Amino acid sequence: MSGSPYAGLGKADTSTRARWLAPLTIVIGSLMTIVPFKASFPILPPFGLMMLLAWRLHRPDLLKPWAPVLLGFVDDLISGQPLGNSMLFWTVSFIAIDVLDTRIVWRDFLQDWLLAAGAIGFCLIGGRLVASPLGAHVDTVLLIQIVIAIALFPVLSRLVARLDGKRRGR
Repeated sequence: MSGSPYAGLGKADTSTRARWLAPLTIVIGSLMTIVPFKASFPILPPFGLMMLLAWRLHRPDLLKPWAPVLLGFVDDLISGQPLGNSMLFWTVSFIAIDVLDTRIVWRDFLQDWLLAAGAIGFCLIGGRLVASPLGAHVDTVLLIQIVIAIALFPVLSRLVARLDGKRRGR
């Protein structure tokens, strides 16, 4: 029955545009760290991670479970973090969201925002523990970076929804 509103429900989108758009925008988000930005302390949020989370929460069927490993590798190469940092923390966050997604019956945007906030905080704090010594006084700057990233997540989520062009609930 082709006229049914449930005709495509449960089928993954395999269009060519959907397959390349998500990884491309995540890599472009990771490339934001090389844009010249003058600041007295580093407050630039992790746009690559935020784009990964936005795509995962908007379209769970689009990215494979191994995608954060490769995209995290690209982010590690671009951002200068220790190799494997983003690979590990992005993958753990991705798997945690997958597990929570099976437990939560339905989600609204506030729950998506809370999931993303937890994943952003986990990745940035984990990256701080790996990349800098414990005696370094970067905790205040890290907290500011986490708050800025969480505050900007709805903007990136809206951008992903606009780029996808697919309406939810239709």
